[in-house]
Amino acid sequence: MAASAVLHPLGALDLDRAAALHAEAFVPFGERAWTRQDMAELLASPGVAGLLLQAEGADAGLAVCRVVADEAELITLAVRSDRRRRGAARRLLAAVFDHVRAAGAKTLFLEVAVDNPAALRLYETTGFRTAGRRPAYFQRGSGPAADALVMRLDLS
Repeated sequence: MAASAVLHPLGALDLDRAAALHAEAFVPFGERAWTRQDMAELLASPGVAGLLLQAEGADAGLAVCRVVADEAELITLAVRSDRRRRGAARRLLAAVFDHVRAAGAKTLFLEVAVDNPAALRLYETTGFRTAGRRPAYFQRGSGPAADALVMRLDLS
C-alpha cells in the first residue's frame, strides 16, 4: 500500500462513499449493496465503528466492526476492485485489530463466504481459524446462497 494511504473514522459525511465502496465490492458476487441508510443505522449502533481508507486521493476501502464486552466482530471489509492485491485489506485489518484491542476485545469473529477464496486466504494468513459454518448464509441474488465460515482470531 502506498505511503500516501490514509485511514480515518467513517463518519456521517462519508455514508454515500461507504455505500458505493460496499456496492462495488459485493454486488459482483450477487449480494445486496448496503445503502446510505443501512450504513447510517449500522454506525449508530452501540459499539460499532467504521474506518475509511483513502489512497492516492481516492477511496480505496472500508471496514466496519463492533465490540461488545470482550468480543468483536468484523461486520464488513470492502476494497475497491482496482485497489485489491495492493495491501489495502491488510491495512484495514491491522487498523481493526488495533481498534478492537483498544476497546477491550479479546476475540475477533467474522463470517466469510466459502466461495471467496481471496478473502479466505487473507483471513487465514492473518491468523483467523474456522470456528463454524452457517449454511446458505450469503444470498446471491437469484442464484443459490453461499455458506459462510465463521472465523475466529484470538487477540491476546
